[in-house]
Amino acid sequence: MSVAEGDLLWEPSEDLRRSARVARFMAERGLGSYDELWRWSVTDIDGFWDAIWSRFEVLGERGDGPVREGAPDDWGVPPGSTAAMPGVRWFPGATLNYARNALRPGRDPGATAVVFRSETGDAARTLTFGELADEVAEVRAGLEELGVTRGDRVAAYVPNIPEALVLFLATASLGAIWSSCSPDFGAPSVIDRFTQIEPKVLVAVDGYPYNGKRYDRLGVVRDIQAALPTLRATVLIPYLDAGAEPPVPQGGRGLRYDDLRRPGKALEFEEVPFDHPLWILYSSGTTGLPKPIVHGHGGIVLEHLKSLSLHQDLGAGDVFFWFTTTGWMMWNYLVGGLLVGATIVMYDGAPNGDALWRLAAEAGVTYFGVGAPYILASMKAGLDPGKEYDLSRVRGIGSTGSPLPPEGFAWVYDHVGRDLLVGSMSGGTDMATAFVGPCPLLPLRAGVIQCRGLGAKVEAYGDAGEPVVDEVGELVLTEPMPSMPIYFWNDEGGHRYHESYFGMYPGVWRHGDWIKLLPDGGNVIYGRSDSTLNRGGVRMGTSDFYRVVEAFDEIADSLVVDTGQLGQEGRLLLYVQLADGGELSEEVVGRIRAALRSTLSPRHVPDEVHAVPGIPRTLSGKKVEVPVRKILLGTPVEKAANPDAMANPEVLAYFTPGS
Repeated sequence: MSVAEGDLLWEPSEDLRRSARVARFMAERGLGSYDELWRWSVTDIDGFWDAIWSRFEVLGERGDGPVREGAPDDWGVPPGSTAAMPGVRWFPGATLNYARNALRPGRDPGATAVVFRSETGDAARTLTFGELADEVAEVRAGLEELGVTRGDRVAAYVPNIPEALVLFLATASLGAIWSSCSPDFGAPSVIDRFTQIEPKVLVAVDGYPYNGKRYDRLGVVRDIQAALPTLRATVLIPYLDAGAEPPVPQGGRGLRYDDLRRPGKALEFEEVPFDHPLWILYSSGTTGLPKPIVHGHGGIVLEHLKSLSLHQDLGAGDVFFWFTTTGWMMWNYLVGGLLVGATIVMYDGAPNGDALWRLAAEAGVTYFGVGAPYILASMKAGLDPGKEYDLSRVRGIGSTGSPLPPEGFAWVYDHVGRDLLVGSMSGGTDMATAFVGPCPLLPLRAGVIQCRGLGAKVEAYGDAGEPVVDEVGELVLTEPMPSMPIYFWNDEGGHRYHESYFGMYPGVWRHGDWIKLLPDGGNVIYGRSDSTLNRGGVRMGTSDFYRVVEAFDEIADSLVVDTGQLGQEGRLLLYVQLADGGELSEEVVGRIRAALRSTLSPRHVPDEVHAVPGIPRTLSGKKVEVPVRKILLGTPVEKAANPDAMANPEVLAYFTPGS
């Protein structure tokens, strides 16, 4: 299908307009449109989040205190501040526990909670809610015997497997704090993260399979263990070899996962304050020490209930999948499916070819989430999963990680199914959610994210720091959300937190993306604002480039960099990774230049086009633009980027001047 940005691709049926969970929530408040609902949610902020607590019957003690203490005028952390969120504290006096809400006593214990599959086909597993709760109780008791208590950190070096989920819920049930990295992270990258938080227990696998190969990680586990003097125990999950011996930390214990379990133990939950730390996530760490971002129990419970139910329209009976690792915040979002009673599908392995589409059919997935690159890779590979597999149960396709171009939207409707909603969304690790995304009540247009999320006062700021509409600006939030970080770990006085989000606009959260807000509330994300291209005084996002360039059959991937600095225009450099059999001939370069000129503008035509063996990406799959720009401007590779935070650090050498 030939498609342009803004073309109408889908509209909700009358039945969906009445039956969607957000429609019922809206009707209960006597509101007639999503726009009215959104405006209420960002003007009566206290009323909205109080309604979310009540609507979803959050398990815990709400108390009779206010929804918030502090005023938005107080945003920006002053020296010595101990505020949990800059100037705002949510639900003071309330107590709850994430794990209790995820496992929710009284839910049908025979309902399926977890479906697990791996690329090898081994160790396939299904857990009911009753079985999951029993295993969490057993592991919780084992962690207690190791001395884990409220506020202690449990660090995990694990893939996306059921044991990771059980350990997280057991940790949360104790009021301890979870933090995880995927086992494809190298030792230095993991050590950079875990040494900051001083864990009491390390959980790890002996290795993992990926793309047909087996990777032994016991040596890496020993290196990590040696760098963590606070460890009392290392718990090994034998994932490759059932006979693998657990490494023993100095002065501590080494034991296998099954040895941690205490059968017959009853499940208990430590009730904690609303803003008690739940988990620690990390910024990518490609250009410095990763920021340890701390989220609280209450903020995550409310935000994920709201987002998964009212935006993704998920609930009991749904089967929810997102392709992710434990090192990406989408793992935490996937786990949140338990909060709304959905079955979550966990997959460990490579997403080669049609593997994920096949999984969706076999598991009966109703909501299928991936990074935008997987949809584009499926499109370029000529896949037709809607014909190859029974995907009739899929009613939602989630896309995130990078902007999905209009062609990606259209491909889903042509090759997956017509009666579904493509839910492109954007947010970040910083909030463990999306603040722009889908709504089942609104029409869907190619390349356009449908709406701003409920409770998310998203605006676009122009050059003068003023709200703008229908033009590209900085994505900001001008009102607080409860899932904003409660703090960064070891950030005395909150100075690093303040500088990360509030340094540019006092009292306003700057996220670091370019966004265009459309008059009807839709929006388009144009990429990171810190990798801005500035040609002839006009700012341009990078996503437009990639949409045009990667449409060529000869091109597998691409990266564009502007070397201008300090008000001086530099050169616009385009790097391309060729597809198998592709050649960067003068004819291909000429067609690329012509396409950029005609589709975008003469300013978008690169000064140089180079072929490279690969495009550098983070471990979570995001293109690395800023470090490449630093390298091109003379920064040594080893100082421009942390190779252990990257999926393919070896390709950085091809971007050094003169290479």
